[in-house]
Amino acid sequence: MLNTRTTSARSARGDAALWTVLAAATGYGFRDAGSASPTLDLVLPLAVLAVAVPWSRRRPGAAVALVNGLCVMGLADASTPGNAHVLSLAALCCLLGARVAEARRPLLVLAGCAAVDLATCAVLRAQPVWWFYALTVLPAALLLPWLAGRHWRGRRQLVREGWRLAHGLEERQHLVAERARLTERAEIAADMHDSLGHALSLVALRAGALELSPDLTDRDRADLADLRGTIADAVEQVRETVAVLRDPPGRDTGAGLPVNDTVEELLSRAVASGVPVRWERRGASLPLSCPVERGMYRVVQEALTNATKHAPDCSISVRITHEPDRTRVSVVNAVPSAGGPAHTGAGPASGVGRGLIGLQERVTVLGGSLRTGSGSGGFHVTAVLPHRATTAARTGTPAPGPVTAPGRAAGIPGPASPTGTARRPDPGMAADSGMAADSGMAPDPIGAMDPDTAPGEVLPGSAERLASVRSDARRRSALAFVAPVVAAVFLVPSAVYLAWQLTTSVLPPSRYDELTPGRPRTELAPLLPARAYPYPSGHARSAPRPPGARCEFYRSGRDLLEEVDLYRLCWSGDTLLTKDTVPAGRP
Repeated sequence: MLNTRTTSARSARGDAALWTVLAAATGYGFRDAGSASPTLDLVLPLAVLAVAVPWSRRRPGAAVALVNGLCVMGLADASTPGNAHVLSLAALCCLLGARVAEARRPLLVLAGCAAVDLATCAVLRAQPVWWFYALTVLPAALLLPWLAGRHWRGRRQLVREGWRLAHGLEERQHLVAERARLTERAEIAADMHDSLGHALSLVALRAGALELSPDLTDRDRADLADLRGTIADAVEQVRETVAVLRDPPGRDTGAGLPVNDTVEELLSRAVASGVPVRWERRGASLPLSCPVERGMYRVVQEALTNATKHAPDCSISVRITHEPDRTRVSVVNAVPSAGGPAHTGAGPASGVGRGLIGLQERVTVLGGSLRTGSGSGGFHVTAVLPHRATTAARTGTPAPGPVTAPGRAAGIPGPASPTGTARRPDPGMAADSGMAADSGMAPDPIGAMDPDTAPGEVLPGSAERLASVRSDARRRSALAFVAPVVAAVFLVPSAVYLAWQLTTSVLPPSRYDELTPGRPRTELAPLLPARAYPYPSGHARSAPRPPGARCEFYRSGRDLLEEVDLYRLCWSGDTLLTKDTVPAGRP
């Protein structure tokens, strides 16, 4: 409410200032003209301006039409068509261009005003100077200020859209910072699930093994059972914390916690903890990029964690095969029989499957594929990883697909998350520090503003809006330069034709003195101009003439901007009857 009142007060002050300037110009024109009618030439124009200036905000076309009416009054003036109202007309036409976005209706208003001006000259049978004024000065006061106002409006709109775009980019930068914070939370969640969950599962497994020792008392076994239950509760709390910290997938920035461990050390710890695991490595080991090395570590770690949790005491087989362009990791664990140790170990958790889903996302982001499921020999986890992270890993463009067979392309729609939305790559792997170093690419702040925007691109909506505003500004600028040229094409010929009429109907005073009444036209023809003056004033036409005579008018001078005396020659047939002079000033 306060903002509305402030805007209204500012508008009222602006209208008052504009009316004061235009009123001062009107008063100066009235004083300079020395008019004998203050009511028509001063009071009435000031009242019209008092109505037109406020209307220029709500009805700018009507305001221009009102002020054009004051200019029409000048065309009806007996002394001169020019008055100070043309300045008011130009000012309101400029406001019309600045305040109305479209061009069709304002052009209709301007064309209507020009038509009224020309119709007034035709009805009043105005002299050539009046016609010249209506064909040049008034159209220029209508068209050129309107074009200037449109150009001003376009520039303001371009600047406004630029600042709006800058404000939007600033807001998106804040969103980028917020996403980075959420990404860090997701990375913490992923590492808690992969590292801490694996360690707790091994501790629970060792506790279960100690519980079967024959050297323990019943109290010790009860304590170990409580310890195993506590560890199982801790695993569940870790999973719940992961679910809270895990950001919605699709963030491809940030780097995960560094992995200083190797697959060999991981498997050695598992064997030392009593896990029945055997492993082998085939092929020549090639240097792998840090993201691929870490992905291979996570595949083995997650497979061991699931095996020790759901199938303790069952044999686990790990095979790492190095091929020329990729590495295949295969983990197979035997399925326990019904009623076996799997039912006495760590119980099933509500979050079963989250680790495999996250693992599938990690592998997909690296450009590899993952396949899980039961098969001959037990439960299989097979991952195929390229030796170098592909473009998909660097840009984070494709969404992860479902678990695929080895060698099958990734990037098809992935499995649904618990909320029903498609899952996307894990942010912990998308921008690993080693991956960034390997790719040699710097993060792009604009491309990072939207997950669906490629690096280096401006957001499509902002780009289209800015391009539209620029196109409008260019079109208005071109119109501002082309329209005067087009107007000149129509106005210049009429002005030239008018000047030709005025100059070819001039009868010099020396030749006028040689004209003798009573002589035939054939003798006087060398002294007469090529044509008579076609625009004599009304009082010249109404002057008394000999009965039955036909009168012609000629200008006495070549001055195009001032009225000159007219010579009247009255003929009876082809004989000159009388000649007289009609003064330039009207009675």
